[in-house]
Parts: sequence; structure tokens; C-alpha cells
Amino acid sequence: MSEPFVIVGGGLTAAKAVEQLRESGYDGGLVVYAAEQHLPYERPPLSKGYLMGDDERDSVFVHDAQWYADHDVDLRLGVRVGAIDPGSHTVTATGDPQGYSKLLLATGSQPRRLADADASGAPVAYLRTLEDTERLQKAFTDGARIAVLGAGWIGLEATSAARKAGAEVTVVESLDQPLLRVLGPAVASVFADLHREHGVDLRLGASVGRIEKNGDGVRLTLEDGGTVDADLLVVGIGAAPDTSLAEAAGLDVDNGVLVDASLRSSAPDVFAAGDIANADHPVLGRRVRVEHWDNAIEQGKAAARAMLGEDVSYDRLPYFFTDQYDLGMEYVGHVDPAAADDVVVRGDTSGERVFRAYWVKDGVVAAAMHANDWDAIDGIKEQVGKPLLDG
Repeated sequence: MSEPFVIVGGGLTAAKAVEQLRESGYDGGLVVYAAEQHLPYERPPLSKGYLMGDDERDSVFVHDAQWYADHDVDLRLGVRVGAIDPGSHTVTATGDPQGYSKLLLATGSQPRRLADADASGAPVAYLRTLEDTERLQKAFTDGARIAVLGAGWIGLEATSAARKAGAEVTVVESLDQPLLRVLGPAVASVFADLHREHGVDLRLGASVGRIEKNGDGVRLTLEDGGTVDADLLVVGIGAAPDTSLAEAAGLDVDNGVLVDASLRSSAPDVFAAGDIANADHPVLGRRVRVEHWDNAIEQGKAAARAMLGEDVSYDRLPYFFTDQYDLGMEYVGHVDPAAADDVVVRGDTSGERVFRAYWVKDGVVAAAMHANDWDAIDGIKEQVGKPLLDG
């Protein structure tokens, strides 16, 4: 009897890999190790619809428990794998090692933490898990004082949710604009104006010198001598791929598990997908590690096909979206805005904020986005990789 396929990780990537394996006709053993106690769930609602109370809790789960039973999936919830051994084709969690014929690593990423803040005894929160979101739901109340450290996607979406609940919010960001490294100054300024118009106190170009407990709350002392007092500090300073198992097993790791375009790692029969995978991208011509919902879905499916022996070349362009107040945005492509030769913005960036933006590098569109222009996404996808059309 052959060993099962094993997936380490219990998030969206794992769930979509399971779906694809069964849809593709794989009827062998299938074991999934999920460190969390929950069924696999989607993370975008944690900082969007579910956090704001627009989505029901059950809607975040990819499938219910019966689906996994019906598809003969050995789903081991709340079980953390301690080691993988590519040489013996085993993983070890509790008890005897579990053999595998093919292994998919889908351990995702973890929020970057502030050790000093965690040790201060002050109320500090992160946003990664279902429990994190439910803690913030309770904290985001009318009149609550919320400090947010970091003006990236998570920080700004949390800010939007807190303001919707009536909380007073101060955002502290070390760069001169929110989202500056992702969007560049021309588009980042749109988000700065958006949050200011919704009553957010933006402290830009500000560094935190000290975080300490202040009564039942928290005090941030800034390097310029200013202070921010809050009932809760939400830290959103990025995430790091959870590569500990891969590193201990001797896999090639550099900002994620290094994989080729078929999502194969440096070890035989070991694949990686989702936030953890730093993959060769045949279209972009370089390695890319993507921490977004669409990539988690599609890369999980592609890895499943590769595990079954299909000729896979994962060439999907990165895509992500955000919802903040009355602004919805979709972005496709991949570029460092500082390396772009030009950014072309078309439309209204200040009133109703219906616009498109294109980042041009070496004569072609490297990335594009729209805000509140819901018929635009197919068109801007078509533009990526081509010279920018007029109009």
C-alpha cells in the first residue's frame, strides 16, 4: 500500500490543494495537518467583512467538516508538525512518524512581532487568526482609543474597521506615506487623504521609541517626543514566511522556501505553495513570494496538479484587493514602485476616487490597479506586460 499525500498547513492553500487533488481524480490517502483548531478558513474577511461585522462567522470557512469527511480527508486539527524528513519521506507530529509519497508545505506566514511591546504588559494585538479578529471586534467600539502601528494593508484595513465602529484611531507609520513601498507616492497619497477624511490621526514619518503599559491601556512614545495613548495597540508591520520546518529539514530557503515554476522544492517529492513559496515566475522572469488570497488559492491548485505529475508552470500574475471605507481597489502585476520608470494615473483621485494607475517599466506596464472602477479589472490585466495604451 502506497503512502498518502501529506499537506502540512491548514489554511486556504491547503484546502484548495485538497479540492484539486480530489477533482483531478486522486483517490489515495490524504492527510492534512492544521496547527489551528479551526477548519481551514479564508483570511481576507478577518481584516475586511468579518472584522467589520458584515460577514457571518461561518462564511470564512472554505468547507464544513462534512465536506472533508465526504472526500475522505484525514484532517488533523490542532496538530503541529515538529519535523519533516525528506530522506525517509516522513513527517513527525505526535506519536510515530507519518510516511508520505508526496508532501506539500503550506505553512503560510506569521505576523512580525514586537518583542518589547509583547513584554510590556500593555494591551497589544496582531491580526492573523480568527481569534485575533474576534478580539478586535470586541475592542473596536464607539469611543474606544485605538493605536495602529504600521500603515500597510492590514493596518489600514483594521483602521477602517475601527473607524466604522466609532473608535478614535491614530496610525503611526515610519514612512512618509501609507503603502509607500507598494504604491509609490502618487497613489499612496490617495490613501493618506482617504483616512484623514475619515477622521484618522495619521502620524507619518514617525518612529516609536518606547511602548509601555499605561493604566489599563498603552502609551507609545515617539522619537520626536510625541505620545499616543490608547486602549489597544494593533501592530501591523508585515509578516514573515513560516519556514522553520523547511530550514530544519535542509531545504533551500531564502525569503521563503525556494521552488521552481512547478512549485517543487530542493527536496524530492516536496512541494511548497502559498505565502511560504518563493517561486520562479516564468512571466516576471524572477523569483516572487506573494502573500495574497488569490495566490493562496491558485498556487494551492497548481501544486496539487504538480504532485500528480502534471506539467505545471505557475505563471499567474499576482493579484490583490482591499476595501477601506467607500474605496475598493484591485491590483495586478508586481513591481517595486521606486524602480518603475513612470506611474500614469487616469481619473479622479480626490472626489469619488474612481481612477486607474499604471506602473510602467522598460516601456511596458509592470503593474496596474483601479479604485472604484468595477468594470476595469479585465482591461488592466490585459495591459500588464504590454506598452500602455492611450486614453
